[in-house]
Amino acid sequence: MAKTKATAGNFFEDFSLGQVIQHATPRTLTEGDVALYASLYGARFAVQSSDAFARALGYPRAPIDDLLVFHTIFGKTVPDISLNAVANLGYADCRFVAPVYPGDTLTAVSEVIGLKENSNKETGVVYVRSRGLNQDGNTVLEYARWVMVRKRDKAAPAPEPHVPNLPQRVAPDALGHDLPKIHRQYYDTALAGSPYFWNDYEVGERIDHIDGMTIEEAEHQIATRLYQNTARVHFNQHTESAGRFGRRLIYGGVVISLARALSFNGLANAYHLAAINGGRHVAPCFAGDTIYAWSEVLEKAELPHRNDLGALRIRLVAVKNRSAAHFPYKKTDGNYEDGVVLDLDAWVLLPR
Repeated sequence: MAKTKATAGNFFEDFSLGQVIQHATPRTLTEGDVALYASLYGARFAVQSSDAFARALGYPRAPIDDLLVFHTIFGKTVPDISLNAVANLGYADCRFVAPVYPGDTLTAVSEVIGLKENSNKETGVVYVRSRGLNQDGNTVLEYARWVMVRKRDKAAPAPEPHVPNLPQRVAPDALGHDLPKIHRQYYDTALAGSPYFWNDYEVGERIDHIDGMTIEEAEHQIATRLYQNTARVHFNQHTESAGRFGRRLIYGGVVISLARALSFNGLANAYHLAAINGGRHVAPCFAGDTIYAWSEVLEKAELPHRNDLGALRIRLVAVKNRSAAHFPYKKTDGNYEDGVVLDLDAWVLLPR
């Protein structure tokens, strides 16, 4: 019988330490993609919303939302890295290196930086570092993530375990190098939606972002397809009806984007998501869930290479089907409170 030309994706034993994977399907991001992304999440950050506002600050035009770039690159990696994943376990050392604009074409490449078989012999954890590049070959995004992947054959020999040493946070001196210099006199706070700059926030400050947004079935399906994310758990009800939950899971990136969009109410001038230090999808979300969010300022940092911007390290927490007014997070035993679905540690940049 002829060998099939279709692929079932990579299983744990298909990965090897140091393996480099060039992912398929370059993607040119267009104004249509930007408009669709805005309609899905309602993000209102002025720099990404207005060419005129962005040009006043020194951009050639409005850059594409940082998370649309992230999801596009992430989607490229799914067929090769996580098509047979049980769970996406975490992110680290993610830097948004350079702005991306409509008309730019993105590709993705990943390197396997760690492998560890689980004790059940049925799954293993694959650690990868992925990079997104534009049409000129310049890196615009890089991040590490680790994924629990099924084995094809439980009896297949395990590789020598190797767990990479990843940083707890991205260093502030690695942030904001490719952004135009911001002149405060041209930054219109009325148009931006907030008078609060970097100097106005304090470490330990908590912000309830107040608003909530219900995720509709059609919306998360469209988002998954927009990113060309082919993970079965997100779009195939036929297979998922027999799965653990009996229904499709919402792609975790949808929750990240919703939480980021909701954070506008309280962090409107945090226009650039510069880095993700770490992140965890605490619990699954499904169509019909309503997302709320709150943030805590964990750290403030000056950028040694520029005096126009400052960095806030924030904990961005998303909860479902309950208000964030009382800042639900962890219980005294260290476990997350009911309803917490996302715990994200990130750097955002604001004018000083």
